[in-house]
Amino acid sequence: MKHFGLIGFPLSHSFSPDYFENKFAKNKIHANYKSYPLEQIDEFVKLLRSLTFSGINVTIPYKEQVMPFLDKLDPVASEIGAVNTIKFINGISIGYNTDVYGFENSLLGLIETPDRISGALILGTGGASKAVKYVLKKLKIKYKIVSRNSKNNISYSDLSNDIMNDHNLIINTTPLGMYPDILSKPAIPYHLLHENNFLYDLVYNPEKTIFLSEGIIHGAKVKNGHDMLILQAERSWEIWNQPEI
Repeated sequence: MKHFGLIGFPLSHSFSPDYFENKFAKNKIHANYKSYPLEQIDEFVKLLRSLTFSGINVTIPYKEQVMPFLDKLDPVASEIGAVNTIKFINGISIGYNTDVYGFENSLLGLIETPDRISGALILGTGGASKAVKYVLKKLKIKYKIVSRNSKNNISYSDLSNDIMNDHNLIINTTPLGMYPDILSKPAIPYHLLHENNFLYDLVYNPEKTIFLSEGIIHGAKVKNGHDMLILQAERSWEIWNQPEI
């Protein structure tokens, strides 16, 4: 039996185990997929000693922290500086980033064409934001990073009417609003939103966060992270099943 898994902490919100277990059952694949909540990334080494894995997904907060533990990095993951998929070949661990694939394709489903975007505001600076930055650069969409720590970024208090008007795409890469903390939201000036805005939330549980609900109230087009999650999961599966060269 092949073993797959997910590492992160906490993992109570995770979509991946059910998704892959259902996939295995439907396609009669002799494999399992389990969650491994690691309180410290150092526990990753012990986990690898306990089982022979074929593949592992990585989520918050370890997309960056896991990198030094890997033998090799795919060029895209190396450039981004974050890993969410690990493949094992003959005991060698290789890190990939499938968030890029998932985010790009799901974002285009929302905005249709980059020409509709005057600029983007990326909320947050974690591992997920790195894939978002990579995609926006690829699509030639200018962006600013908004963070509570405003060193080299802009702070939430800097979000003036001019900045909001110049950046009609707003992407939440923080866990704010994610179950069980569903009443939290990024501290943007929601009253400045309008019908030309696009709000994208990487959070998928709940389906409609307060961040997205505020966008809907003001006429914005919105999307959560569910499609991105499915797309990146399928891309992970493709990577795990690519023949060895």
